[in-house]
Amino acid sequence: MMENDDVAYTGYPSKAELEKSPGFPSEERMSRGPTAVIECVQHIPCNPCEAACPSGAISVGDPITNLPVLDEEKCVGCGNCVAACPGLAIFTVDTNYGETEAAVEIPYEYIPVPEKGAVVSAVNRAGEVICRASVLQVRSPLSFAGTVIVKLAVPKEYAGEARGIKRLPRAGKE
Repeated sequence: MMENDDVAYTGYPSKAELEKSPGFPSEERMSRGPTAVIECVQHIPCNPCEAACPSGAISVGDPITNLPVLDEEKCVGCGNCVAACPGLAIFTVDTNYGETEAAVEIPYEYIPVPEKGAVVSAVNRAGEVICRASVLQVRSPLSFAGTVIVKLAVPKEYAGEARGIKRLPRAGKE
């Protein structure tokens, strides 16, 4: 069982804690194309990611409080698990996206939804702005139950840190 001291004190997992997680893919796997990055490190009763994965790459098993395990060889990076996670703790990362950029898919549940082509401020797990990002794609099929998936292009050095975007102002509000 993992220690969750960092989560208890900061509200988000540390990089060391994530790298020990059974849902965290290897750097080598991330370099081969999009893959899920599961940042779920707390033993809670939850398994929608397991059911959402069409390739069987995520398993929780019994008991339902197990941490999700990623079979990185089965993962195709489809992102279904990103939208299915009620804790917003799953992302896809593709460090092979471009020469200087990586692609990161994040769950987004705010209004307004960013539009393709927009330039936004990417934030880290603590909500701190870390870089500018371009919105590559916005997906919101009915099967995603209200969670929009936003695909961002970020500088490669931020692929492991970019986990959200600064909320956009609502029309007529500053």
